[in-house]
Amino acid sequence: MTYKSLLKKAEKRIEETDLETEAAKWLLMHVSNLTPSAFYLAFDHEVDPTVESEFWSGIERYLSYVPIQHIIGYQTFYGYDFIVNEDVLIPRRETEELVEQVLYYYDDHFKGQTIDICDIGTGSGCIAITLAKEEPNLNVVAADISSKALEVARKNNEKLGANVQFFEGDLLSPLKGRIFDIIVSNPPYIPNQEDVAKIVKTHEPNIALFGGDTGMIFYERILKDAKNYLKKPGLIAFEHAFDKRQALFDLAKHYYPTANIIQMKDLSGKDRMTLIEVN
Repeated sequence: MTYKSLLKKAEKRIEETDLETEAAKWLLMHVSNLTPSAFYLAFDHEVDPTVESEFWSGIERYLSYVPIQHIIGYQTFYGYDFIVNEDVLIPRRETEELVEQVLYYYDDHFKGQTIDICDIGTGSGCIAITLAKEEPNLNVVAADISSKALEVARKNNEKLGANVQFFEGDLLSPLKGRIFDIIVSNPPYIPNQEDVAKIVKTHEPNIALFGGDTGMIFYERILKDAKNYLKKPGLIAFEHAFDKRQALFDLAKHYYPTANIIQMKDLSGKDRMTLIEVN
């Protein structure tokens, strides 16, 4: 069977579910050990039987609602391959945009300076490690309440050759005595009673998904405590749910009445990022 026909057959099976057909392509490239360009050039070539067997094994797991990232063992984020498993949230494209905005902010306000930055609720470490890799002048630390998540983050830090320091504890509490130029966070923000896709709820940690009855509990806790950890001037940068723009604006103004608040949409046109400049 050719790559093309094998891929079409798998996609047809996935179409009968609520899963994404694109996963079949990712999996086939992975088990074939082919780059995207080599994969398309091989479309009309015969697939090795061993590769085909491994591919169908992965497809069966995917059809039983195991995330494709867990099957292949990683998720690409900002050009880096991050190890992921059931102990961490799978990095999303929107979070790449948060990283991008923090890097833009550094260039605009601190370019060439060495500054201190912390990532709260780091999970896989994707935000902290990417920032450290992209800008050598950032002294990056990261915290998470989950020891299992930190195991994954430390593996990614070593694998990708970054120099992030990790601390275990609840939000900012393990960082007492430190102050930062930038605090960045993508905290859990799904309201407790909101429905989420089966593949997400079953295989990604609930502790990284749900943010209380309104989805805002962790934003409020970070904003309330950040005054003890933030230099002046300093920045708090959040990713948030697309429908929480006003709620986060109001919270920020409550705790930092004189702050300059910048709110931005993601590439899909949804309100996703809030930067709070504290003076």
